[in-house]
Amino acid sequence: MLRRLVDRGAHVVPVLTEAATHFVGAATFSALASEPVETELFGGATPIPHTRLGRQADVVVLVPATARVIGEYAAGISADLLGATLLATRAPVVLCPAMHTEMWEHPAVRDNVAILRSRGVHVVEPDSGRLAGGDVGEGRLADPARIVAAVAGVLAARGRAIREPLLDLAGLVVLVTAGGTREPIDPVRYIANRSSGRQGHAVAEVAAQRGATVVLVSASELPPPPGVTTVHVETAAELAEAVLERSGSADVVVMAAAVADFRPVAVSATKIHKRDGVPEIRLEPTLDVLAELGRRRQPGQVVVGFAAETGEALERGRAKLVAKGADLVVVNDVTMPGAGFGHETNAVTLLYASGATLEVPCAPKRTIAAAVLDAVTAIRREGTPVPSPDAGARGPGHDEGAAR
Repeated sequence: MLRRLVDRGAHVVPVLTEAATHFVGAATFSALASEPVETELFGGATPIPHTRLGRQADVVVLVPATARVIGEYAAGISADLLGATLLATRAPVVLCPAMHTEMWEHPAVRDNVAILRSRGVHVVEPDSGRLAGGDVGEGRLADPARIVAAVAGVLAARGRAIREPLLDLAGLVVLVTAGGTREPIDPVRYIANRSSGRQGHAVAEVAAQRGATVVLVSASELPPPPGVTTVHVETAAELAEAVLERSGSADVVVMAAAVADFRPVAVSATKIHKRDGVPEIRLEPTLDVLAELGRRRQPGQVVVGFAAETGEALERGRAKLVAKGADLVVVNDVTMPGAGFGHETNAVTLLYASGATLEVPCAPKRTIAAAVLDAVTAIRREGTPVPSPDAGARGPGHDEGAAR
């Protein structure tokens, strides 16, 4: 839900209870939201954070609303930052209950919800379906799309708005690669790199949300993004086969994977033991998939490459852009703080075939993904345009005038 609100231009400030941090790390929400997570009533950056948060908000969304939080809110108890913020705000509150059926049907919970309704709190009724314990019943958290629609309605009634979802990729087939390939040495060991696949998965997820039919070829262990067809691969050869088999029907190909440049010539059928001495491992180059895509390019197809570098990044990126015949190369210096492998954030420079460049400063990888896809739509619309100097620099959800 946070991602959907940010994608629609909202300025989202997450407030987590201590219990919430047992389910989702604060760093994850800080990376995805418009501001860092707030968790402390005392000892934070400001002495009275609850009044600041309450006064700044256009709407407060309580999701998921547990039986405890509902009860404390109804009773006027401010046991933590969330409870204090709820009492300190005059903004409308959208309550999204989620709990097991027995708890949702308990008279105390029903009475507390009725009290909050009578005070003007907007309640998004839970769905029926599979619950956390595996059983089925009423109490399942409402679908995020329904919650966002409720928030949009509350804001519209107050003269504020969040924009409609951007569907500029509707009707297009987008092929994305992600993760680092593994080239086996023996049944136990392999040659690999540090890529987590987060950036490629972010591109695939954002493309799907913008209306594209997305195929993700992933060498990552991350869970597949929703609404995306995922093909799991391990080696560079498997990735090349999966990509080249599907590239002919793709309107856009985004090669975000870190594909191994070399692989062992021979793979041992059994584990290599130390007692046998230091093995001699001869390497051979793998297929250059990006260059092959450039040679096989379909009319109107946009091909995007990625270049993770550690020195002379832009020079190497420009050389790659020319050598591989790509429309766009996304360059990132993995030695920069907060950028590259393993981080929730990234910082990149987009190099266009026209010679134009666009720097996107350190931001969540979904923001980087949005900037890349913005460039893709511009290339499809205008060829190879010179980008606006501030395009992509702020990213979705970071507009000063956005609803909070």
